[in-house]
Amino acid sequence: MQNSNANIKVVFIADIVGEPGFKVTANSIQNIINIYDPDVIIANGENAASGKGLTEDIAQKFFNLGIHVITSGNHIWNKKKIFPLLDTNPNILRPLNYPPQVPGHGSCIYEIKTGDKIAVINIQGRTFMQAIDCPFRGIDREIKKLHKQGVNLIIVDFHAEATAEKIAMAWYLNGRVSAVIGTHTHVQTADEQILSQGTAYITDVGMTGSSDSVIGMDKEVAINRFIQQIPFYYKIAKNGNLIFCGVVISIDSNTSKANSIERIQL
Repeated sequence: MQNSNANIKVVFIADIVGEPGFKVTANSIQNIINIYDPDVIIANGENAASGKGLTEDIAQKFFNLGIHVITSGNHIWNKKKIFPLLDTNPNILRPLNYPPQVPGHGSCIYEIKTGDKIAVINIQGRTFMQAIDCPFRGIDREIKKLHKQGVNLIIVDFHAEATAEKIAMAWYLNGRVSAVIGTHTHVQTADEQILSQGTAYITDVGMTGSSDSVIGMDKEVAINRFIQQIPFYYKIAKNGNLIFCGVVISIDSNTSKANSIERIQL
């Protein structure tokens, strides 16, 4: 169903880290809704449970706040009790390019109030990360499946470490998806843009959590890990200023091409 001459608004909330991340999301999301009036809200939740992983209880709290789709990354496997929910809840994603034997699925289709269908694909990079299946070949297959189902408006969460891999993926998908949003490194980049064929892109959308931290984690623990080279157990930063990061993307519902992308940092 086409929403003639209308733009679709997508809000993507950056990686929500622990209880501070949930707190600032809960305090900010209604203001975001009031300002941008989004049709769909997506959030990366792989760090929501004490910094690594996601639980069923936290996922439900996200949905109760008004988040529609939860994406993830390599840390989604840290809380094993979430595994059954990855199979049964279509709106909680793990990266698409893990081997097919693992729980869950890497994409979903969300229907907004206008009847337009938005696909969300979650993929993971391989540079400086696990050597899982190829994200480029994997997303090619998934896009073909979605097109056969008549879905052309596609949002991609590319959870990757290397900037070059993210940029390469964006150009690879230019004109074939509506947006490529980088996650994982927790530092918001200032390179938001619309590529030549109408794909919105940002290398990393940032982090939602404590800014008085090392990418959301306790400063002293992080410093000791680097100085002493001993694997101190990371813990969430509990104090300091809270930061809410994200992007809002406007997409033409008729062409599935992005009109604008705006960084959010509160």
